[in-house]
Amino acid sequence: MTSASTLTLETAGRPVLPFAALIGQPQLRQALLLAAIDPGIGGVLISGPRGTAKSTAARALAALLPGVPFVTLPLAASLEQVVGTLDVEGVLQDGQLRLSPGLVAKAHGGVLYVDEVNLLPDFLVDALLDVAASGINTVERDGVSHQHAARFVLVGTMNPEEGELRPQLLDRFGLSVHLENPAETETRVAIMRARLCFDENPLELAQAHAEEQRALAAALASARTLLREIAWPDEVLHHAAACALAAGVDGLRADLVMLRTARALAALQGRATVTVADVDEVAEFALAHRRKPGCGKGQREGASQGVPRAEDRERPTHSRNEAAAAEGDWGALPPQPEGSTRPQPTGGWFPKKA
Repeated sequence: MTSASTLTLETAGRPVLPFAALIGQPQLRQALLLAAIDPGIGGVLISGPRGTAKSTAARALAALLPGVPFVTLPLAASLEQVVGTLDVEGVLQDGQLRLSPGLVAKAHGGVLYVDEVNLLPDFLVDALLDVAASGINTVERDGVSHQHAARFVLVGTMNPEEGELRPQLLDRFGLSVHLENPAETETRVAIMRARLCFDENPLELAQAHAEEQRALAAALASARTLLREIAWPDEVLHHAAACALAAGVDGLRADLVMLRTARALAALQGRATVTVADVDEVAEFALAHRRKPGCGKGQREGASQGVPRAEDRERPTHSRNEAAAAEGDWGALPPQPEGSTRPQPTGGWFPKKA
């Protein structure tokens, strides 16, 4: 049986707060567990202000899966460091293809953590998301190609104040969770108490949550085994499609992510069939970062950010300005006609014709 200390230490020996000791942020904890059950979901993007336990939760997830690697991607990493490279010279000398593995190979079977993913170059994020979704990494150099398995749980974090990801990259992340600062005094006190206890004596905190940790680890292992046996009834497929249409998303990635995440939830709860209620419970994870302004839950947020409503976009510009002026928006005025003056000849510029 796995000991409490094993469940709270990384492979490098660094103490990690137990996952069971995380306080608050129930959506974050659920999204991470579901992504760990089925890495094919495409990872989790965690956004929120500083100090909201984004990195702590990612490390706690890896510690909940004993023996798996936890790999952190540095901001200054190159594409070769991430996906690896091939020793072409070795092929020419002795015919042996040698792979210099990258971070995605080292993270196989574990967790790949990317802090401040919004500050990485787009091409690097794109390569990461490709591998996370497919579970296969392809390394090519000078016409030589090699593939290897790279199945990991991708966890990316970002602070929106430091910049956003392009919509094309946002869509590639399977799930997203937005965190807020704890707004209740009792919650903040409980978090501080747990953190202070962990800093003073991490082993004591691990022992206090040992039973919960073992139960969570066993539930994850059982869910991974059960996953392939779970079926999707037709009503579940129709409901996922209806949710995606109501959110106005592009393509079918949201539909598929919803179904895989709902299946992971059913597996975590030990059920053999996905239900409509499962889809409803996980839908926001898959739709929050893909929903178009003016659709579903995003309608109010879109309006507050100055995004024109659909009916406004269909009206001419002067109609919108007149409506804004009538509502008291003094910065929007209807267009006024301006007169023009015919230019007078200046003379002297060109010689007269003979």
